[in-house]
Amino acid sequence: MALAARDRQAIEIVPLGDDAGTTYVMFFLKSIAHVVATVSFLSLIQITASAQSTLFNIPSTDVVAKKKTYLEFDFVSHLESHGNGGFQTYIPRAVFGLGKRTEAGVNVTFTDSLQADQPIELQPNVKHQFYANEQKAITIVGGGILYLPIANRSGTDTFGMVYAVASKTIKGSHGPRLSTGCYSLIGRAEGNGNSIGAITGYEQPLLPGRVSFVADWFTGKNRFGYLTPGLAINVSRTSVLYAGYSIGNSGRKNNGLFVFYGITF
Repeated sequence: MALAARDRQAIEIVPLGDDAGTTYVMFFLKSIAHVVATVSFLSLIQITASAQSTLFNIPSTDVVAKKKTYLEFDFVSHLESHGNGGFQTYIPRAVFGLGKRTEAGVNVTFTDSLQADQPIELQPNVKHQFYANEQKAITIVGGGILYLPIANRSGTDTFGMVYAVASKTIKGSHGPRLSTGCYSLIGRAEGNGNSIGAITGYEQPLLPGRVSFVADWFTGKNRFGYLTPGLAINVSRTSVLYAGYSIGNSGRKNNGLFVFYGITF
């Protein structure tokens, strides 16, 4: 699995000028238009996608099936130039189904911004499904992830996160799935924000088996503290496209467009 694979360092973003603001709005509207067009196309077909290892940032209560491999590429961007506080974060990730309701994976994350020498992190992780009751539609998982800087390490902690999440699915073709849990950061240096917090998620089918509204939230004022609403689109039976907008819990204009594509083999 990948827990908060799309985390990024909090970046202070300066106010936009009139020209920059117009460019930002036009870019954002075009991005939304592309998503709407894709949704309209996909509404013509019936698709059931494989289980998702995460929502946007938080872990889902699904696990990758035994002997299956899930590959994903994430892109997060504040839609401005670096001089105006813009940034782009890239996260390729792979998750492997180990069987016995367990998955393990690894992420690599890098942020491109005005500040040079951003750290590159390796993020090995594991998730186990401790409880799954199909009749009651309740599932509980727990896991952990290590954040290990492998380049530009100066001033960057090596630390871990452990978490537990439970979900409840409301029965019905448009029944939502609600997720809630908590996380704790282990081994972080002082002064880096909250070390514990809550995890919440909401998934609402709009076109069952094809398109859903998804929102998730890490509480806390730290690098994980984001609220992200958006759409999840089942491109095929084995692939998904997520598009949303991440809003930071702290920091001025600490937000960005969030898009990822994943496929299961």
